[in-house]
Amino acid sequence: MKIVLDAMGGDFGPEPNVEAAIMTAREFGYEVILVGKQDQIRPLLVKHNTAGLTLPIVHASEVIEMHEHPASAVKSKKDSSMVVGLQMVKRGEADAFVTMGNTGGALAGALLNLGRIKGIHRPALTAQLPNLKGWSLMVDVGANAVCKPEYLVQFALMGSVYAERVLGKRNPSVAIISNGEEETKGNDLVQEVHQLLKRTSLNFIGNAEGRHVPMGYADVYVTDGFTGNVMLKLMEGMKTFFTTLLKNAATADVRSKVGGLLLKPSITKTLKGLDYEEVGGAPLLGVDGVVVIGHGRSNARAIYSALKVAANCVENRVIETIEKGLEAMPKADVTN
Repeated sequence: MKIVLDAMGGDFGPEPNVEAAIMTAREFGYEVILVGKQDQIRPLLVKHNTAGLTLPIVHASEVIEMHEHPASAVKSKKDSSMVVGLQMVKRGEADAFVTMGNTGGALAGALLNLGRIKGIHRPALTAQLPNLKGWSLMVDVGANAVCKPEYLVQFALMGSVYAERVLGKRNPSVAIISNGEEETKGNDLVQEVHQLLKRTSLNFIGNAEGRHVPMGYADVYVTDGFTGNVMLKLMEGMKTFFTTLLKNAATADVRSKVGGLLLKPSITKTLKGLDYEEVGGAPLLGVDGVVVIGHGRSNARAIYSALKVAANCVENRVIETIEKGLEAMPKADVTN
């Protein structure tokens, strides 16, 4: 297993990326290729005991910064850590690419350097969301703000494949995000997608409202990237909201402090399940290669989790399974 890690990606520079690469190589034996500015990466590596680990450095002189225009930066910075890493995957020198860098840059770079899986209209970002039953998947959470019906049908297919192959969901259920459970609810896009999904072989169970997501109503939720991104950010904010409420309640008075100490282990365990560090990154499904994109604010633990996501995608042959699923799906269901 060879995974390329954009060592310059993220808000904190190469240090957490190097730490995560060492953690991953030590635990799983993967070859983690650190791409970026060699003079910044090497001094961080030598601080650790890396005996027996395969952690090559591939020099890239440029970095696509968070504030840059994604497509322009990808085209102008050919020697950026992001472009160099994606090119390695394209040439077959690595099995997957992971970055905590500019999300738009990673999307544009993947499209320009890897291209789409044949037949896929648009790639989609996915996110694992915690619920009362475990985890579910949402597709799309930011790659496509404006969608056509056939895009969402393909999102459903790709999400179903990922949920089954990587998350271990047998015959995963699929729902479309709407403003009501009834088949007639939703805007024109939702109503049309609902009818298309009914005709597929996917385990489509109908519409889902926002309140259904944390309850674990479905294994896969399909929506446009604008709606999905808003829902994702809301759930991230709610984690902070509840953490703050609990902390305030646990320190209100002496009795509360005693109760808070008793409940702290259980609360910590519960909140950990809501933490992005445990998920790590979002697979970009639909491009012709394994690409995982994480939070810019990721620490070493989150990057380590993202590397595991990438490895799972490779080991479970997610790309090949999407290709086969697309071939088996009636053309009328995925194209107009």
